[in-house]
Amino acid sequence: MTAALLEVDHLQMNFPIHGGLLGRVKAEVRAVNDVSFRIGAGEVVGLVGESGSGKTTVGRTLLRLEEATSGSVRFDGTDILQLPGDKMRAFRKRMQIIFQDPFASLNPRDKVREILGHPLKLHRIGSASDRTDRIVSLLGKVGLGAEHLDRYPHEFSGGQRQRIGIARALAVEPEFIVADEPVSALDVSIQAQVINLLQDLCKDLGLTMLFIAHDLGIVEHFCDRVIVMYLGRIVETGPASAIYARPNHPYTKALLSAVPQPVPGGRKDRVILKGEIPSPINPPSGCVFRTRCPMASVECASVVPPLKTVGLDDHLSACINTA
Repeated sequence: MTAALLEVDHLQMNFPIHGGLLGRVKAEVRAVNDVSFRIGAGEVVGLVGESGSGKTTVGRTLLRLEEATSGSVRFDGTDILQLPGDKMRAFRKRMQIIFQDPFASLNPRDKVREILGHPLKLHRIGSASDRTDRIVSLLGKVGLGAEHLDRYPHEFSGGQRQRIGIARALAVEPEFIVADEPVSALDVSIQAQVINLLQDLCKDLGLTMLFIAHDLGIVEHFCDRVIVMYLGRIVETGPASAIYARPNHPYTKALLSAVPQPVPGGRKDRVILKGEIPSPINPPSGCVFRTRCPMASVECASVVPPLKTVGLDDHLSACINTA
């Protein structure tokens, strides 16, 4: 892996639950539980898991859209979780997000020129006279044209709106982008177009990206490495080629078995997980996956499995029965 641009260590994110007459904290949701990983400069890493796995919370916490409970996030050597607001501003220019919902993430009252112009003004990029040229250039990068400048979001399709959202993220020329399930709200016919666009942008602009998804099939040909999360914890991580060819953790195997195959019989029979994801308010003891795992043993209830090397040095899995 190239030199790390982003280093996440022991990230913890708990959301308090208030109740009673005085609104006291009565419980906590452990959304992210002791998560650590690295992303190299120019690398595209997929963060995958079901709803409730904590993947979106990780992405938002990296950008301080949510304030972490504990842990560190080093961006280019600086722990941004410790920065005061005025110093964090400079890093926000270098770190951007593409939101999941292209319908809710654009102000319906703003024209495209205003949507893309806001970040330029906020970060004092360019003069007022040349910002229109910059905005037209941004639109060109995402496959739109100058004729779209004075249109409102409701005049665009979902795919076009997401392209505008991508252009907005690119406006301040960031080094790192969190793409939070950017195609999950789009028609299947449009998803591939947007993924291809993101792939081309990462290559052409040298972007580093955390690509969040709930479907391993979406990240297979796009990401260099894959991180699989379940109930706030990382259960497997490694090069995409290793994850898809030799999945180790039972949860990863189940996710992969659900990916449709173009050739009948191209992958083994689907693994159907029993039950539902446990509540993050009261997660299972030991391995968080044990209540749904077909390989669970008595030991799994008392041991929190660490990530251990399986095969390649950078392929890690958190399972005492397969590692």
